[in-house]
Amino acid sequence: MRDLLPPEVAVAVAEPPDWTGALLAAEAAGLSDRAVESRRRDFTAGRVCARRAMVMLGLPPVAVPAAADRSPVWPPGTVGAITHTRGYCAAAVARAHEIRSVGVDAEQHRQLSPEVRRLICLPEEDERCSRLPPGVSWPAVLFSAKETVYKVWHPIVGSWLDFHDALVEVDPDSGTFTARIAPARIDAAAGARPPATVVGRFAVDTTLVRTAAVLLP
Repeated sequence: MRDLLPPEVAVAVAEPPDWTGALLAAEAAGLSDRAVESRRRDFTAGRVCARRAMVMLGLPPVAVPAAADRSPVWPPGTVGAITHTRGYCAAAVARAHEIRSVGVDAEQHRQLSPEVRRLICLPEEDERCSRLPPGVSWPAVLFSAKETVYKVWHPIVGSWLDFHDALVEVDPDSGTFTARIAPARIDAAAGARPPATVVGRFAVDTTLVRTAAVLLP
């Protein structure tokens, strides 16, 4: 994940058995008493990584509470994103005067069912995936890329995008992706200066797909 982001962004990663640490009080309030153990573990690892990334920037490791929609609430003057999947967790944090918004995501590298592909991919995206080099689950790359784009979008606009609100093109040679947001969503959020296009990077290995993107101020 570190290699997918510019040096202005601090990245902290946790992999088992490194998922240790404790939540601060303001963070613990974002967990339901009924949260299952895996949810508690992932939530805790994300917050611990976020505070580690703050320290990398020379900032105090303050709490990252959860908003009503479960998105992280970053301290004033910072932007960030958290991702976790089975066996992997990462957080990225930057100073707001250097980076307008940042998104990161990690997903399992696996084939997706036709039903899930229809949910995630626009028809033209699915057709393009069939023409990309074999050996990679390209729909999984699109899934991760769209999750990253949504994390870039949400702090700026205050709303989430649907999977079909972003058209993603992948360049396997450069390891980059370009997401074009649906014009209707741009028009609806014009007052927030939303991005019409988000360009990011991706990396794939045998187990994980990682994606990341930033917007500059």
